Amino acid sequence: MLLNLVKIFLPTVVALLIGLFITPFATYFFFKYKMWKKYSRNGATLTEFQKIHNEDDELKTPRVGGIIIWVSILISTLIFYLLSIFFPSDLTQKINFLSNNQTLIPLFVLLFGSFLGLWDDLIQIYGQGKIAHDDKSWRKWKALLVIIISFLIGLWFYYKLGMVSIHLPFNGDLYLGVLIIPFFIIVALATFSGGVIDGIDGLSGGVFASIFAAYSMIAFANNQIDIAAFSAVVTGAILAFLWFNIPPARFYMGETGIIGLTITLATLAFLTDSVLILPVVAMPLVISSGSVLLQMISKKLRNGKKIFRLAPIHHHFEALGWPSYKVTMRFWIFSAAFSVIGIILAVISR
Repeated sequence: MLLNLVKIFLPTVVALLIGLFITPFATYFFFKYKMWKKYSRNGATLTEFQKIHNEDDELKTPRVGGIIIWVSILISTLIFYLLSIFFPSDLTQKINFLSNNQTLIPLFVLLFGSFLGLWDDLIQIYGQGKIAHDDKSWRKWKALLVIIISFLIGLWFYYKLGMVSIHLPFNGDLYLGVLIIPFFIIVALATFSGGVIDGIDGLSGGVFASIFAAYSMIAFANNQIDIAAFSAVVTGAILAFLWFNIPPARFYMGETGIIGLTITLATLAFLTDSVLILPVVAMPLVISSGSVLLQMISKKLRNGKKIFRLAPIHHHFEALGWPSYKVTMRFWIFSAAFSVIGIILAVISR
């Protein structure tokens, strides 16, 4: 038990320290190459947004801060893996959490999604024309790429891991067979849509830290120690990012953070057989993406009438007059509460 806890907390602290160490160098690089958007928001629907946000700050703040997260995770993972290779011992073998059956796929998914997100960020920063203005057609292509990644992961689950069912809390398992593949695609897309929560300084970092910490505990309860360690390392890296992302943010997470984290989260939910607990643990993501969907449906079916002043819902609260830091901190509390509820449900529903 003690060694398992060391295996979880030691790499987490290392990831946190690495993130804190590399951030000043990364920040210098971000500002040197002006890695922020070069255009303003426009359109009638965004006029109210402009009232609550200083666009001059947004256009001068780097949007690739997610690099801090996945680089910290990668370095931390490699450190403990290489220690087990070059200094083999019972201890180094034990604290190495990179394993084929538990953490190799989540790490691959994180890196692949993060590189896809970095590509998207660079297009937004340096691109020209409609595609650089987050054109709808590009967003559809981005969703298609997420579907392709999810399809490949689903194939791995089904053919390599033999995953054919999902756990129904308090009610055994539901057999899906090959349908596990499209089901994973749906869950991954739904989780990815929750990335709209990256809209206020410190908001996404605090929420994602709570969610991944919860999945570390769920994996630990399942005796999936490598997954627990990996999820904790992700949490540590996010906290290093959050240290510099609290108001006023030194940089934004960007798609290079959001895509990698959301698809990894969906992957961990399946690997820990707690996918139906995911909406509880990730309730802030559900509410954020749900508010956007409800706003779109309302405007379409009610002749342009809106439910919220702005969507996602965290901007609605800002439009009502809540200071951004209050929105952020209340979302942190909300996220922590639902993470605890999710952990309890995952443990007692077995």
